[in-house]
Amino acid sequence: MLASSDSGLCGSYEDLHCGQVSEALVDFTGGVTMTINLAEAPGNLCDLLAQATYSRTLICCQTRSGVKVLENGLVDGHAYTLTGLRKVTCRYGPEYLVKLRNPWGKVEWKGDWSDSSSTWELLSPKEKILLLRKDNDGEFWMTLQDFKAHFRHLVICKLTPGLLSQEVGKKWTYTVREGRWEKGRTAGGRMKAWGGTFWKNPQFLLSVWRPEEGRRSLSACNVLVSLLQKPRHRHRAWKPHLAIGFYVFWMSKDYDDRKTLPPAFFQRSAPLSKPAVFLKEKEVSQELWLQPGTYLIVPCLSETHQEAEFVLRVFSRKHVFYEIGSNSSVVFVKEIEDQNEGQNEFFTKIFEKYPEINAVQLQNILNHMHWSSLGSTQPFFSLEACQAILAMLDLNASGTVSIQEFRDLWKQLMRYQEVFHKQDKDGSGYLNWAQLRAAMREAGIVLSDDVCQLMLIRYGGPSLRMDFVSFVHLMLRAESMEEVFQNLTQDGKGIYLEKPEWLMLILYS
Repeated sequence: MLASSDSGLCGSYEDLHCGQVSEALVDFTGGVTMTINLAEAPGNLCDLLAQATYSRTLICCQTRSGVKVLENGLVDGHAYTLTGLRKVTCRYGPEYLVKLRNPWGKVEWKGDWSDSSSTWELLSPKEKILLLRKDNDGEFWMTLQDFKAHFRHLVICKLTPGLLSQEVGKKWTYTVREGRWEKGRTAGGRMKAWGGTFWKNPQFLLSVWRPEEGRRSLSACNVLVSLLQKPRHRHRAWKPHLAIGFYVFWMSKDYDDRKTLPPAFFQRSAPLSKPAVFLKEKEVSQELWLQPGTYLIVPCLSETHQEAEFVLRVFSRKHVFYEIGSNSSVVFVKEIEDQNEGQNEFFTKIFEKYPEINAVQLQNILNHMHWSSLGSTQPFFSLEACQAILAMLDLNASGTVSIQEFRDLWKQLMRYQEVFHKQDKDGSGYLNWAQLRAAMREAGIVLSDDVCQLMLIRYGGPSLRMDFVSFVHLMLRAESMEEVFQNLTQDGKGIYLEKPEWLMLILYS
């Protein structure tokens, strides 16, 4: 079934013979691949493999070209899966072993540490029992040195972008943009010393920052950039891949995102990152550490006047990414907590213009949104209401909220909208006492009947009914105060505040 699907994707069974492991992993998983030439393997190869195997990442490798079974049991021109890494203690010292699997389910390595090798006697009986399985199942062990000597490429497919950055449990986002290189228009080719037509290539702006610390943080941000070229023909062998790459430039703030940058910019600006070599691969990617700020990414072909379509993906903890001169004001940002997380829409052009949003800007944004669940009773956020909302979110007392803080607010507003709509059964646009109590309970805030009645008097109208804007204000305040209590209490029962701290909480929240 897999072979049938693969041949359908590549055009024919014949095309499968000229494919690469990295291409198959991208096609079937949508992940980002990192290919390592084992003849030039980095010094920290063991660390990379340890992190990848621990995270259960897909790891494959390829032997050197050929189509025959060698005397040592390996198959030339064949793909294997790397399934494990183990550091063992021999009588002569430590040894790193890698565990490989032949997808045929048979035909195994016959050298040192193979199933029948005498080198297993160098281990303690316990280690030997744990590791050695004498089955002709295509799975075997070999030393890291033999692995690097007999295999050509190692391919790690990162399904979660933060895999190799040690940021375990962190949320990542990625943005996908599509484009094309057209002859005479956007096929500018590589960057040349004398200028040339490089500036004609598609140009993309990327703003990155640390989400937990806001835009003011100066610590470097981990960013993964992936450039894929789409197949130029149904049969891959008929039109092979073109040589592709991308450049990254630092951007100052004095630019107009409605116009592509002119030749003069590239004549005076040196790229922060550029291709060491242009590769004829389906995908090229690079993991970067960038200071918070704005950058320019220019994907290009090695030669001018060639045509192809591409997909440009950016992965980071937090970013805004869009094409310069594009009329679209919305991009899709996908938040990665696990493989089943859905999609969220963010209005990134607005965010880029207002990296720090004040009360007037917040009012303008909220009153121009369509609240789909509220039907014809669209809410109106007054300036006073927006000032109150901003005060509860303004953690650094700057009078503004950052893009990240607005993002968190937007998620809360979507949740409040659903809860409000569910309890407003008659579609009046208001909640009475019973509906308010049920709505707050569903949103996770449990109040006694007396306190709920007081909240209706405090935040509701003269008729003791509460509209959506007042409900938002109440919920934000309740959740904010609950979080403050949890952060300050030592035993979960009470807190002690000095007078200035108490006044700060009461007056500016």
